[in-house]
Amino acid sequence: MPECVPIHAGDRGRIGLKIGGKLEKVNGKELSYADFVQRYLAKNQPVLLTGLTDDWRACKDWVSDDGTPNLRFFSDHFGASKVQVADCVTKEFTDQKRVEMSVAEFIKNWPNISGSDNGGANGESLMYLKDWHFVKEYPDYVAYNTPVFFLDDWLNLYLDKYRMHDDPESYQERNEISCSDYRFVYMGAKGTWTPLHADVFRSYSWSANICGRKQWYFLSPNQHHLVFDRYMKSCVYDIFEDVSKSKYPGFEKAIWWECTQEQNEIIFVPSGWYHQVHNMEDTISINHNWFNAYNISWVWDLLLREYHEAEGYIEDIKDICDDFEGLCQRNLAANAGMDFRDFFIFMIRFALANFVLLYQLKHDNRLINWSSSQMARLLLFNLNNIKCITMKMQSVAAYENRDIAVIDLMKTIEDQSFMEFCDALGRTYSMMFNHSKMNFTPNQILLKHKQLNLLDPFHPSICNPDELVMFVDCAFKLVGVEG
Repeated sequence: MPECVPIHAGDRGRIGLKIGGKLEKVNGKELSYADFVQRYLAKNQPVLLTGLTDDWRACKDWVSDDGTPNLRFFSDHFGASKVQVADCVTKEFTDQKRVEMSVAEFIKNWPNISGSDNGGANGESLMYLKDWHFVKEYPDYVAYNTPVFFLDDWLNLYLDKYRMHDDPESYQERNEISCSDYRFVYMGAKGTWTPLHADVFRSYSWSANICGRKQWYFLSPNQHHLVFDRYMKSCVYDIFEDVSKSKYPGFEKAIWWECTQEQNEIIFVPSGWYHQVHNMEDTISINHNWFNAYNISWVWDLLLREYHEAEGYIEDIKDICDDFEGLCQRNLAANAGMDFRDFFIFMIRFALANFVLLYQLKHDNRLINWSSSQMARLLLFNLNNIKCITMKMQSVAAYENRDIAVIDLMKTIEDQSFMEFCDALGRTYSMMFNHSKMNFTPNQILLKHKQLNLLDPFHPSICNPDELVMFVDCAFKLVGVEG
């Protein structure tokens, strides 16, 4: 039986939050991937996992003997890195004010080092290093290994080879949304915090405490309307400030989940769960945002909602705008980090990659019952969910009777970036399902596709949702299964 983390009203909770529900604490070493999917991923439920960080280099290098952050190590080895730092006492628009500085400068101003132990008091700045793209910046320093439960990460696998949005007019190298990946390191002294929010793209996230303690407050998706105003435009910033009853009339009805995360524990945050997080001690954490077939519908639903908002903001110039739809898509990309074309291309590449892996799996002579293997079932599930989301796209006016993008299948399958992307996906799934003895090399299939006539049954290019649906249906037939 899993151990349940007690849900109780802490010091902050006593000021009026309604605390209820239970968050399971589970030993990750005793949990299979299939169990994780069934109990948490598919049900979109949070969980606290233990026992998964024992062999992480970060847990040794980044932590002093007394359990506090080894700040000297960061200064000596990574001090020149430029990072984004949030001022936790200064609100700017809907988030905390951000400034850029070096890691060495940030550590120099750490409260205990600078001589202050009460940062944030009397209006003083309280600085929290956030969203440091550590893995991208230091690929040879393997600080940790992503737990198996979070390996099926479409977002970061894709961004390792492609940009999500590549329009030079709207892409900004340092833009937080259009960034190189969503693997982050966070560092903050006691008292630093993150305001109430739901994660980017409505992705999943996981957060591992390398040292320190965090206090989490969660709100389930079916209650998220309670922290918005009547127009669903403005969200509560801090659940512990004096929240306006007239502006947020449903706030007092919200039922919160509370959890204290200790050192070496990992929290899985599902899609659409609003959360606010406070560092109770000096803390370092590793955080990933990610999505896959289980929550891709959340990504599409958010993108569609933000498209309608972008459209509504400029509705009054529709009749005089030469390219109204193009302007809507540019505004969507600026706000959401991708537009319809970006998402559509993303789905095409994943559909093609999953088909290639499935095709190789079928033709591996060592797998007699290949279609019943865990990997095959996941690949089929992926393709089926891609088809379902694409069918939703068909009903959107912006997609109707339009070629959103022209993706040549032959050129894609011969492209080196796609080969590497496909190979990375294959290695990931081999690792997840212990196919270590299987020579899972989709590149061989790609390089031999002309002799295999791999693409003969398909239309030479995919330009719109109708053609992507036809591609997936044809892929199912080619491997001899039904969608």
